[in-house]
Amino acid sequence: MRKLVTSSILAMGLAAGMAGVANAQQGVSDTEIVIGSNGDLSGVFAAFNVGAIKAAQMMFDDINAKGGIHGRKIRFIAEDHGYQVPKAVQNFNKLINSDKVFAMILNLGTPHNIAGFPIMEAAKVHNVSPLTAARQMIEGDITYKWTGSSSYYDQLRAATRHLAKEKNAQEVCAMYIPSDFGLEVYEGAKDEAEALGLKYAAETTHKPDEQDFVGAITKLKEAGCDIVATGLGVRQTIVAFGTAKKLGLDAAFVGSSAGFNTAVAKVPGGVTDGYYAAAGWSDLEARLGSNAELKTWADAYQAKFGEPAGTAAQLGYSAANTLVKALEAAGKDLTPESFGKGMETIKLHDSIMDVDVSYGPGDHQGADLIVISQIQGGMWKEVARIDPTKSN
Repeated sequence: MRKLVTSSILAMGLAAGMAGVANAQQGVSDTEIVIGSNGDLSGVFAAFNVGAIKAAQMMFDDINAKGGIHGRKIRFIAEDHGYQVPKAVQNFNKLINSDKVFAMILNLGTPHNIAGFPIMEAAKVHNVSPLTAARQMIEGDITYKWTGSSSYYDQLRAATRHLAKEKNAQEVCAMYIPSDFGLEVYEGAKDEAEALGLKYAAETTHKPDEQDFVGAITKLKEAGCDIVATGLGVRQTIVAFGTAKKLGLDAAFVGSSAGFNTAVAKVPGGVTDGYYAAAGWSDLEARLGSNAELKTWADAYQAKFGEPAGTAAQLGYSAANTLVKALEAAGKDLTPESFGKGMETIKLHDSIMDVDVSYGPGDHQGADLIVISQIQGGMWKEVARIDPTKSN
């Protein structure tokens, strides 16, 4: 009898232990929440990612110093895929299956995120504020998908419409990387051109590491392009626009939020003056003198990292702030389900980005605003604001 009782107690203990393991939430302990990021820290879009990781870590450090969220501190793990999809898949597997992250932020790249969706979704890992504004980020089952801003496609449609009116443009063209990212830019410009009754005149496609655009610009010049939509890397955007100036292509060049970067504006010699971009937020430089909260944050970033806050830092702050708000709203019992419900309660004005952010059931895009800016005198100057949810 004693042997049976002992065996029963042992069996109960093993069952309880197994239940505890089964019920344990990935990336969450009594003292810690593990957050991951899979981005481009060394490739063609590093200018959007390096500062973003710094800004996010700065916020997490501040939160942790104050005791964390519901008693848990955030441990942030960032991996670099160098804008290579195979490396991105490898990183997703590491972060999710080895590091056991609870959620992810600032995952850069359209094809890279698409490749990671099955891995994230299988583990119920939420993808918050990826560094891509492609429509695919919130297509299909959106349970674990959350974007921060308007899409590349909507941005290019709005920008093409605005510039067509301002410049009396008749012929629209595009130059882009023929990936899921570049196709969003191409489709937005082409669809709006057709909707306006304009001619879609020509296009050129490019590899992510391509740097010689003489042939492409010559082709676009011969086609008589009035507007050129660009879906290129950061340095490519600079080189392509500079080449257009040298070759005398007098067209309005415009990018999506993927072209809206401090690094593009700050090229010495005014090389990029005149370039346009349509994005889901407002550049910070022109607002530093009038927004005390923005100035305080930018000064803190500069003091911590020894460099000015720019576009990437804005994106990092916004993503981290969204994540923190959702973790707070989810409560002490943190699960993928409670986190999702927490995300759907977020409604705020993001003063660093100067946009209203609102999520809800069935609405996993934080902001709808489209801000069109032009580089003037080495800085981004806002020229138009468009809210797609309202008639314009």
